[in-house]
Amino acid sequence: MTTVFSPKRADSRRNFLQKTAVALASSALPAINFAQSAAPTERKFSPVPGQWRTFEVTTRVDIAKPQGVTRVWLPIPSVNSDWQKSLESSYSSNGTARLEDDNSTGARMLYVEFAENEAKPYVELTSRIQTQNRAQNWGQKAAVAEDAATLKYWTQPTALLPTDGIVRTTALEATRGAKSDVEKAQKIYDWIVTNTYREPKVRGCGEGDIKTMLETNNLGGKCADLNALFVGLCRAVGVPARDVYGLRVAPSAFGYRELGGNSASLKGAQHCRAEVYLKGHGWVGMDPADVAKVMRQETPEWIKSSSNPLVAPVNKSLFGGWEGNWMAYNVAHDVVLPNAKGPKLGFFMYPAAENAAGRLDSYAPDDFKYQISAREITG
Repeated sequence: MTTVFSPKRADSRRNFLQKTAVALASSALPAINFAQSAAPTERKFSPVPGQWRTFEVTTRVDIAKPQGVTRVWLPIPSVNSDWQKSLESSYSSNGTARLEDDNSTGARMLYVEFAENEAKPYVELTSRIQTQNRAQNWGQKAAVAEDAATLKYWTQPTALLPTDGIVRTTALEATRGAKSDVEKAQKIYDWIVTNTYREPKVRGCGEGDIKTMLETNNLGGKCADLNALFVGLCRAVGVPARDVYGLRVAPSAFGYRELGGNSASLKGAQHCRAEVYLKGHGWVGMDPADVAKVMRQETPEWIKSSSNPLVAPVNKSLFGGWEGNWMAYNVAHDVVLPNAKGPKLGFFMYPAAENAAGRLDSYAPDDFKYQISAREITG
């Protein structure tokens, strides 16, 4: 059975989040002997908006060893903005499937339940989206301002993003001397780039437990850790901010291996970005975690400085924008999966599943048996 559906309206709380989505428009580094090598040639990285790209993203789940009733939840793109259009989706499955909305967070998902006697449970979800590059025009003022209730919502703490205690203390220290929200965001961005680092050994995209990171002074992680820290520090000093959870769908047009995905197999291509709301500018894209990724993994040597000619253009452009070879699923935290027996999710960026043995490991796609791929539609 194949079913096609398009984005729809939901209740008032859901509409509140959708309204927000439409606007989407130290030394903590470990002691490491950074290898010194010939300085790389400076590379261009300057995404410019203007050209929309269309992708079909397909997620296929096959439950290899079903145990009892099996439940699967797949994220569906729910962001519509001046840099992404979430279009129709379709699915096929031998289970009972339905579209679900987490009205408290704005996340959309496909929920599938398989009977315990189903020998080979499967579901395949295909979503069509359009993306474009994003770059902030700092000389142009935003035409529409967010309302106070929306902005307050994006300064509130979540389970993994507290805004008091060590988080607020760190944020106040990082933003010392800043007079405007733009200056606060810049100082926090620079603090993340200087004091945190990409840790390839972290599983998946990390957990985003920023309080533990700061308390243990273990500031190594991946995108869901480092960008969550950026968002939490912004919220702690009253700057509205949010994580944006998604997936790299194509290689980078600028030649950066680590800033793109292999469209044929997007295993491990999940990537979290961030946004801040800045007065006079609206929602602005940020990604200090990708700066750390280029520093750590783009070359065999761990690059020490963000002024390195390979890193500098990335560091500059990701304060205010990103490349459109990536799509967003949602901006959701503390997601409750319908009919789940396991705990809520800190964020919803990976396929999730449960059976009689418990929650499957979303960070182990080979064991979980899911594949994600993308196809660009041209012409």
